[in-house]
Amino acid sequence: MAVASFAAPLRWRPTFINTQKALTSLSLVSLSKTLYPRYIAISFRSDSQSSTQSINLNPQEPSKQSPLKPGLYLVGTPIGNLEDITLRALRVLRSADVILSEDTRHSGKLLQHYNIKTPLLSYHKFNESQREQAVLKRLQQGDIVALISDAGTPGISDPGTELAKLCVNENIPVIPIPGPSALVAALSASGLATDEFTFVGFLPKHARSRSERLIISANVASTQIFFVPPHKLHQFIEEASSLFGDSRRCVIAREITKLHEEFWRGTLKEAKETYSTQQPKGEITLLIEGKAIMVETPSESQLENELRELISRGHSLSEAVKLVAGGTSVRRKAIYSLALRKFGKQVEAEEHSN
Repeated sequence: MAVASFAAPLRWRPTFINTQKALTSLSLVSLSKTLYPRYIAISFRSDSQSSTQSINLNPQEPSKQSPLKPGLYLVGTPIGNLEDITLRALRVLRSADVILSEDTRHSGKLLQHYNIKTPLLSYHKFNESQREQAVLKRLQQGDIVALISDAGTPGISDPGTELAKLCVNENIPVIPIPGPSALVAALSASGLATDEFTFVGFLPKHARSRSERLIISANVASTQIFFVPPHKLHQFIEEASSLFGDSRRCVIAREITKLHEEFWRGTLKEAKETYSTQQPKGEITLLIEGKAIMVETPSESQLENELRELISRGHSLSEAVKLVAGGTSVRRKAIYSLALRKFGKQVEAEEHSN
C-alpha cells in the first residue's frame, strides 16, 4: 500500500459502557487517583469465574511479561492515526533486534513518536530478494525480527509474503501481531454484506488482465474489495461499471482513520457521474456489492423425486422432508404437505407391515 500520513493522536478519555445485558461483563473496578492513570484494574466476570488484572496504559513503561521468543513478527501499524497502534505492537517493536521497514524515513516518525530506539533496516519490493538470505541468517541465529509496512499489515498488498513463506519452509516461527487494516475497516462501515467477501487488492496494470479479473469479480455473490490509486479511480469506475452494471452498489472509502476520512455510497452509475470531473486525493478502498444470485424454485415434481429418493434409502418421512427443505427456498411446511400427499399412505403401509 502507498505511504499513509499520520494524524495527531487525541488525548485519552475514559469511556464507560453499560454491559449488564451481556453474558460476560467487563467492569471498571478501580482507577488511579492521578489525572493520567498508568494502570487500570479490570475485572472479567462470567457465569463460572471472575478474575482481575492490571493493564499498563503507559506504553513506554515495560510490563512484567515473559520475553519474546525468536522469530519473524509481522506487526500491524496505523493506517493514518497514531492512536491505532496496539500495546502489543509497541512491545514487539521495542523488544526486536531489528525492524524491517518498507520506508525507514516514514516508519522513523512512528518509532520517534513512541520513543522506540530499535534499529531500522529497509525492506521493500525492490530489495526484498537481496535481503532475504541475510534476514534468514539472523533469524536462524535466534534474532527477533519485526517486519512493518508503511501502513497496515505486512504481506497484505505490501512486502512480507515471500519472507513469511521462506520462514515457514525453514521452520522459523512466524508470529502475527494484529493491527489496523484498511480493507476490514472499510468493509465494517460500508453497509454492504460482510458475511462473505473477496479481497482483490490492486488490479493488474495490463488492460486485458485487469478486465479478466473484473469479470471474475462481477459474477460472484460476495462483496468485492479493491485498493485503487486516486489517479486511476475514474478509469476503475468506468471499467467496473461496464462489467458489473450501472445499478450495482458501491462504497468509496477514502483516507480511513485520517482527518479527512470520507465514505461515499451509491451506484456505479452515480459514482461515474460524481467522479467524472473530480479526482480525490489520498488512499482509496473501493467496495462493490456482490451479484444477486437468483435461486430457482424447484417444481413439485423435482421435490417429489428428491423425497422419493431419500425415502427409498431408508429415511423416515420427516427426515426426508427436513433434508429436502435444507437445500431449497421452499417452506418446510409446503414440502411436508407434499410428502404426506404423495408418500403418506406408502409409509403408513410399510410401518404397519413391519
